[in-house]
Amino acid sequence: MKRRVLVVSADWVGERMAGPAIRAVNFARELARRGLEVTLATPNEVEVPIEGIRAIRLQGMDARGTVALARQHDTVVAQSLPVSAMVSLAGTPTRIVYDLYDPVPHELLAAAHGRPRRAQDDLLLTRVRLTLDTALRAGDAFICASERQRDLWLGALGAQGRLDHEEHRRDPSFRQLIDVVPFGIEVEPPRRDGPVLRGVLPGVDERSRVLVWGGGLWNWLDPLTVIRAVHELSRRRKDVRVVFLGLRRPNSRVAETTMAERAVSLAHELGMHGSSVLFNEEWVPYERRGAWLAEADVGVSAHFDTLEARFAFRTRLLDYLWAGLPIVTTRGDVLGDLVEQERLGVSLPAEDVAAWVAGLESLLDDDQSRRAACERVAAVRQRFGWPRVVEPLARLVTEPGRPIEHARRSRLVGVREGYLSARISVLERGVGATLAAVWQQRVRRVTRLR
Repeated sequence: MKRRVLVVSADWVGERMAGPAIRAVNFARELARRGLEVTLATPNEVEVPIEGIRAIRLQGMDARGTVALARQHDTVVAQSLPVSAMVSLAGTPTRIVYDLYDPVPHELLAAAHGRPRRAQDDLLLTRVRLTLDTALRAGDAFICASERQRDLWLGALGAQGRLDHEEHRRDPSFRQLIDVVPFGIEVEPPRRDGPVLRGVLPGVDERSRVLVWGGGLWNWLDPLTVIRAVHELSRRRKDVRVVFLGLRRPNSRVAETTMAERAVSLAHELGMHGSSVLFNEEWVPYERRGAWLAEADVGVSAHFDTLEARFAFRTRLLDYLWAGLPIVTTRGDVLGDLVEQERLGVSLPAEDVAAWVAGLESLLDDDQSRRAACERVAAVRQRFGWPRVVEPLARLVTEPGRPIEHARRSRLVGVREGYLSARISVLERGVGATLAAVWQQRVRRVTRLR
């Protein structure tokens, strides 16, 4: 009988996807290709079938429903679950593998930086910490995106008492407890299949030097330095364009970031909006992003010098490797350091506009250096193919679950999570909308029970 695996996506799955959904979909695909019976659970209705995978919708499912669904499978792979569900599943025959590739607490700290302190920011951080604390206690195994992240989570697991004699006897390397599963890319590189940038976007033609920003504009990223560098370049040359592939997150329920607004405002302020700086309002469909990347000259990404950057794994930066693009980025995160070590482009100090100007020109004006960087990118690309990076996860999901006695904490942690969620909702949406949402959830639950 095939081993049944449930992969839970933390974000919307569809034509346009952010990192968490892309990762979940590819996990599901690769595990199914290894002969496992895979179900993909998503917050939304998946309109386009995914070959070999059963998709179900999680929206409105409470902790009890989540536990019931999980118990129908041998293994669950999830970034998080409702806290009370985590507690209920701990030590059961269903094996739970938590994916820690996205250090959410660090993102929340960076997202709130520079704006007036809000009560909901503190509550949200408290709720996320509660979820993470429960996952570290209750999970059978864990994965993360880099060795640097693994060091972080080994420290956290040690603080939770998970690095004990029993675990050491089982595996002194602790790879059976937590291993590295980087974000991946398709094995075959993208190809140009018709113009999407050149001759289509205003002012972008075959002579243009196109920089592409492939991911979102989150508050912890720094598109402002890139825009300012392009403005400096535009004073002495008219061929440089930077294209941002998407402003609005695919999940419409997630609020737009202030950084996206700041980037657009700066482009207007510098008189570059719609000319040297172009924003694609909606995210490029996931299956079409390769066509956009294939027409670019350089992939760019920038961030601030923060704790978030230290442990980040810039998922869309890998798309530049996939497309064979030389990369200009900020140093300090894992992939920024990889760019520097492997000479895949240029890695620069945070918020240094002059360095960005010099770094961009060094690639745009030196065809030999750019070709050499592209050749090195092609060699490194092979390390990140989805079939290869998923190997440790495929091993972890097929091991049996085991009792975790210290994970069975008071069921009151679930009550605490609900209390925090309610307070956040009241602050953001008001009492009436919160009560309406609670009532709708109760109605959906009663309907399912019938």
